[in-house]
Amino acid sequence: MIPLKDNIPSRTFPFVNISLIILNIVVFFYEVSLGPYLEHFIFYFGVIPHKFIFLLSRDTFSPVATFMPLFTSLFLHGGWLHLLGNMLYLWIFGDNVEDVLGHARYLIFYLLCGIGAGMTHIITQPVSQVPTIGASGAIAGIMGAYFILFPRARVVTLVPIFFFIQFIEIPAFFFLAFWFIMQLFSGTFAGSSSFSGGIAFWAHIGGFGCGMLLLLFFKRRRRVRY
Repeated sequence: MIPLKDNIPSRTFPFVNISLIILNIVVFFYEVSLGPYLEHFIFYFGVIPHKFIFLLSRDTFSPVATFMPLFTSLFLHGGWLHLLGNMLYLWIFGDNVEDVLGHARYLIFYLLCGIGAGMTHIITQPVSQVPTIGASGAIAGIMGAYFILFPRARVVTLVPIFFFIQFIEIPAFFFLAFWFIMQLFSGTFAGSSSFSGGIAFWAHIGGFGCGMLLLLFFKRRRRVRY
């Protein structure tokens, strides 16, 4: 299933959400320009659980070197499909969450969800030496917030049925619940590494849960729910 749009118009201009999308695209073009240096760049700025735990346990502890990848990894992507898929989800669900939280709160909320997703991956995969990159953990947090705020919204979704393509309006509650269940199923049965096909499923699960939890603290009062 590929979501295309929702039916909830934003009441304010989502300039933070759009800025995040632009920033991700700009950083990706920078990645492309690195050529043979890209691998070193990813290993330095991506989240590597084994490296994080090692740096955390050193006597000469460096907060910047240890925690910086939790932020920088959120703006890196492994290819066009990775980037475009993440930006599509951010475009569809992010503007309404920004509308509810307010611009500044939304930015902080987004970053904290991404950090929560990264920490979930580290906790569940402490020996992994594979760099994890992508905005999907933070976006999963946005989806978790959307799940609570707009359960009755409808998401226009492209659904391939055999050789036919159907456009179906699916209630956001069911769309996001199905997405979460698929992440949970995939993370559980992907093996001990929970890393299948280059996807850190537990980061998605952690991000989604962080979004639902953090919403309790970030949501402004007197907002209409749909």
